[in-house]
Amino acid sequence: MTNTILHIDASARHTGSVSRDLSARIIADHPNARVITRDVADTPLPHVTEDWVAANFTPAENRTPAQQAVLGQSDALVAELKEADTIVIGLPVYNFSIPAALKAWVDLVARVGLTFKYTEQGPVGLLTGKRVIIALASGGTEAGSEIDHATPYLKFILGFMGITDVTVIAADRLGIDAEASMNKALAQLEDLRAAA
Repeated sequence: MTNTILHIDASARHTGSVSRDLSARIIADHPNARVITRDVADTPLPHVTEDWVAANFTPAENRTPAQQAVLGQSDALVAELKEADTIVIGLPVYNFSIPAALKAWVDLVARVGLTFKYTEQGPVGLLTGKRVIIALASGGTEAGSEIDHATPYLKFILGFMGITDVTVIAADRLGIDAEASMNKALAQLEDLRAAA
């Protein structure tokens, strides 16, 4: 049962954005959930800097107030991610991959000791027991095809942080056959509802 949803949108567009439309439909299917909204396109996140890296790799108890401030946004994003049972990501495919705005979010939440850890057996994700639904929109990059570098990357980085339950709803040939693409995505949404 989903109690808290983290809803992330990354499309630069609002009018006519299929990824925003699909992610909103998914959210609408959970009217009783608490929804945390994070629009990384409308409110861009900072990129990782040298100061950020230095602060991140300083033990928490040794961080200066300035270092704590540098990590403040990242700490808030990690807290949102930890709080959510389900993460819904509106993903437009830009040039075969994820938008820079979403990559900035990834860089700020993939943090050793908070969302993953290193062990003698290799890295271990710390965000287990969560589910991700990706609402993908693309003009012609088919999800799962050899030219799709967006969904494999997101699945990998989410898995690296411990989230392996990932579903993709894809309207992925919008520039070729928009009607068929939307019909496919809407059918996938119906399958998602039926499985709930």
